[in-house]
Amino acid sequence: MMATTHALVGVVLAAVTTMVAPELTPVALPAAVAGSVFPDFDLYSGHRRTLHYPTYYSAFALPVVALAVVAPSVPAIALAFFLTGAAVHSVMDIFGGGLELKPWQAASERAVYDHFQGRWVPPKRWIRYDGAPEDLLVAIALASPALVLYDQPVTLFVGAVLAVSAAYTFLRKPLAVLVERLVPALPVGMQTRLPDRFRDASK
Repeated sequence: MMATTHALVGVVLAAVTTMVAPELTPVALPAAVAGSVFPDFDLYSGHRRTLHYPTYYSAFALPVVALAVVAPSVPAIALAFFLTGAAVHSVMDIFGGGLELKPWQAASERAVYDHFQGRWVPPKRWIRYDGAPEDLLVAIALASPALVLYDQPVTLFVGAVLAVSAAYTFLRKPLAVLVERLVPALPVGMQTRLPDRFRDASK
C-alpha cells in the first residue's frame, strides 16, 4: 500500500487519544504517524524485509501498550503508538500486492518477510498494488474521520497526504514505465544502488 495510506493509519490510531485524552495527542500523533511509515525506510535496502516485522512489532507493542495504559508517561505513550503503527504497517502490506515494480502483473509471491517464521509471506492482493484505485479508497476512508476529529494543522496535513495519494494513484503505472526506460540508461554504479525490483524490471 502507499506510504501515504500508512501515514493516515497513524493519524487514525492517534485519534484514540483525541477522544479519550486530548492532552496526549501532541505526543501520540507524531509517534503513530512516524511508526506507521517507519518500515518503508527500508525501501532501498531489502524492502519489506529489513524494517518490516509483522510478528515482532506486534509482540513488542502489546506489553508497551499495556504499560502506557497502566502507567502513562510521554515515553511509554510515544513508544506504544510508534510500535503499534509499525506493527499495523507490516501486517497491512500482506494484504497488498507483491514486491515488484509492476505488482498489478501479480508475478511476485513476496509480500512481507516474517523473520519469526523465516519466510516470505505471500501477498493476498486485496489491495492489488500500491497506488491502486482501491488503495486510494482506503486512504479516503481513513482520512474522513480524521478530518472530523482533528483541528488545524492536522486537517491540513491529512488533506495534503490525501492529495499526494491521489496524484500517486494517477501516476503509478506511468512511473513504472518511466523507471523501466530510465534504469538501463543509468551508469552501472547507480544501477547497483537501486532496489532489486527496479533493476529486474529493466532486464
